[in-house]
Amino acid sequence: MMQAGAFSQTSLGLTAVGGIKVGHHTLAGRLTGCTVVLTEAGAVAGVDVRGGAPGTRETDLLNPTKTVQQVHAIVLSGGSAFGLDAASGVMRYLSERDIGYDTRVAKVPIVPAAILFDLGIGNDPTIRPTAECGYLAASAATAGPVTEGNVGAGAGATLGKMGGPGRAMKGGTGSASISLPNGLVVSALVAVNAVGDVIDPATGQVVAGVRGEDGRSLADARVLLRAGATTRSRQGENTTIGVVATNATLDQAQATVMAQMAHDGFARAIAPAHTPNDGDAIFALATGAYDQPISVSTVGALAADVMAEAIVRAAWAATGIPGYPAARDLQAGR
Repeated sequence: MMQAGAFSQTSLGLTAVGGIKVGHHTLAGRLTGCTVVLTEAGAVAGVDVRGGAPGTRETDLLNPTKTVQQVHAIVLSGGSAFGLDAASGVMRYLSERDIGYDTRVAKVPIVPAAILFDLGIGNDPTIRPTAECGYLAASAATAGPVTEGNVGAGAGATLGKMGGPGRAMKGGTGSASISLPNGLVVSALVAVNAVGDVIDPATGQVVAGVRGEDGRSLADARVLLRAGATTRSRQGENTTIGVVATNATLDQAQATVMAQMAHDGFARAIAPAHTPNDGDAIFALATGAYDQPISVSTVGALAADVMAEAIVRAAWAATGIPGYPAARDLQAGR
């Protein structure tokens, strides 16, 4: 099990796949923000939306039957549906650099996006990510290690909300990667804002989630559910959103399968996941730099593993805020 004391605040994470950059912008007025994944040379993309209360943009375009096969960025944002505006700023950033789908009249950047609900964090829900936030996140994007914790889309994320906000904990942004000896790379980035608990799949133990009545123990949502408890989190006020990426060569249908299989990482590391109160969504990117034959089953299985790891990292990387302690805050009492 990953321990807080051994946790590194940065990980190469999603950017382990060459050709991908990640940038965050976090707002100071209220804890929220957005995260931008740039694929300026284009990447084949797929998506799979499982939660019952999603907020997305351009996901229909990622259907394998549609014309456009590549994207130039993915945006993850807080701010509920207001946060979808961040994608407009990323489009402006890319357009200024003449990056996009060539229509012969103009190059149109393809920028799908997904949001999570964090409007209840802080005192002013009118503060939320805007187009300028997306532009600044794109401007800050680098191929270096991905910063994790209370940043970007995960800045205002919380988790373990089955018992209501008084017993919830701080979520955040996490990223991880797997590099095989044959050169295949699969990576993930996630903003964890779940109704459920974060579980370490390696041990089955709760890392962060619904707190007990004492405020310092972990109640374990799985135990609560078996005892007949019902969630007190309201519909649409949650959502875990993420991106998996690979250097493998995939078509759009295969990228969609990769996104579908990556949701197994949600199921392994979040309990419960994919509820009517979550808008869970995963985008998949394939850059094609690794041109050796590879089974999409292999890529998808690795995507599930690395997504689960990124979720656990998000919980350990988070920093507590008033009313929402983080995993590291409760570690001393465990």
